[in-house]
Amino acid sequence: MDEKLINEKLLRLSSILAPMGPIPVSKSTWWKKVRSGEFPAGLKLGPRTTAWRQSDVLALIKRFEGTEV
Repeated sequence: MDEKLINEKLLRLSSILAPMGPIPVSKSTWWKKVRSGEFPAGLKLGPRTTAWRQSDVLALIKRFEGTEV
């Protein structure tokens, strides 16, 4: 099995969005941009639980900073 997949962390929205996380947008803006494809899609863990791969969030932050991954 791929070592990268084994060590991949999953992040909940509360740790991604401000004030606790690095991305300063509201939940409604986040979900709108996920639906439009501008932000990464999450992984459905349950009926009311979604998480995002840490690598996808870091790539998004790098894109905000103007650097390509």
